[in-house]
Amino acid sequence: MSPLNPLSPLGPLNPRAWAAVAVALALLLLTGCSGDHTGGRTTGRVTLRFQSLAWQDESVAANKELVREWNATHPDIHVEYVQGSWDSVHDQLLTSFEGGEAPDIIHDASDDLADFAYGGYLADLRELLPERLVTDIPARSWETTTFGEGVYGVPFLQEPRVLIADKKLLDASGVRIPTPDEPWSWEEFRGIAEKLTAELGEGRHAVAWPFKDPVSATLNLGLSAGGQMFRRGADGRVRIEFTDADAVVPDTVHDQVNVDRSASRTALGGGGSDALPGFFGGKYAMVPLGFSYRQQIVQQAPEGFEWTVLPAPADGGGLAQGVSPQTLSVAEDSPSKKEAVAFIDFLLQPRNMVRLAKGDWMLPTGTQALADPALHTPEDGWATGAALAEHLRSAPAQSVRGYPEWKDKVATPALQEYYSGGIDRAELEKRLVDDGNLVLARYQRE
Repeated sequence: MSPLNPLSPLGPLNPRAWAAVAVALALLLLTGCSGDHTGGRTTGRVTLRFQSLAWQDESVAANKELVREWNATHPDIHVEYVQGSWDSVHDQLLTSFEGGEAPDIIHDASDDLADFAYGGYLADLRELLPERLVTDIPARSWETTTFGEGVYGVPFLQEPRVLIADKKLLDASGVRIPTPDEPWSWEEFRGIAEKLTAELGEGRHAVAWPFKDPVSATLNLGLSAGGQMFRRGADGRVRIEFTDADAVVPDTVHDQVNVDRSASRTALGGGGSDALPGFFGGKYAMVPLGFSYRQQIVQQAPEGFEWTVLPAPADGGGLAQGVSPQTLSVAEDSPSKKEAVAFIDFLLQPRNMVRLAKGDWMLPTGTQALADPALHTPEDGWATGAALAEHLRSAPAQSVRGYPEWKDKVATPALQEYYSGGIDRAELEKRLVDDGNLVLARYQRE
């Protein structure tokens, strides 16, 4: 606390006044500067608000159970569970930051952190994180939450894109079944999809691309072909470039829909859940989805339906994929940062990280948790996902300021039109690059 200034507009204080100030300061040190303030009164117990975005029943149950376990063993640091939503988290957090009401512990995704980190809303965790947590999570994962010189979140859950396939249809076709050691190339994938479609007959397709929100999937899969899209210059500024490697994934989807007719046009406008009924009904042989969709498949697949998990196609970049892990951050305005990080450390103990991963049907980032035998069983494709974990990299747009606006206003409509055949590749490139760089430039002005 700063001492009062004798040169203030109120004028210098006399010795008696200074004595009164000293007493007041002592009282403040004994009361107001110890413990947390809750509802206007001072308590001896720290209360932390933990906003979770868990939404699947298993995941919500795992998070709430871990909060109860923490509270039972930490009577002086109480954690309140607050339910958030992925659908509105960015705007909700921005409002709470600006209003001074942000939760202490924030669950989000790493590709949503850049503007909050650069804006000063999130705490730099470098001096707060325990060594155990720092060393357990690989450097490639920490890159996803590093902005400038600071670390603004702990990456803890991640999921690759995989092909969920109808096992009976693939086995009957006689096509080569890809493995993590020998995946399909993008060209091979296109040829196999064309062959499968011809065998399936009219009204059925080898592939359904559920691309209502196509941007992150397009960019992240693009790493497997050597694509990058965003290039950072020597001056630190980021520009968009669209090379032949960047075009591999967009061209594959476009050609499957509009040239080969091996991918469903109607599926483009929906999300992953929208494609599942057609998949179960034999309308589609394969659906590229996030790894966590396996839970919905287990819950919703009709009796006797056989499905399998295949690695996504890969070219020059190998099995590399971009990911934006789920993260836990601490608000810069939180008065209890050390306590918040202590709770995060508890939440991400290896055994607890496994519980969270299984609850969300995702992969943990921690090396100890990832080694758990429960995550390497062939059942439900766990082993295939675990084999891809070491190839996951920071998403191309991870640290790009202005990415949310570029994604929403430029890339989403451009890719949607290209995939449906509404524009050609030249127009796609013009929009992504020319219009996109105008957006990024506004966020990079000095």
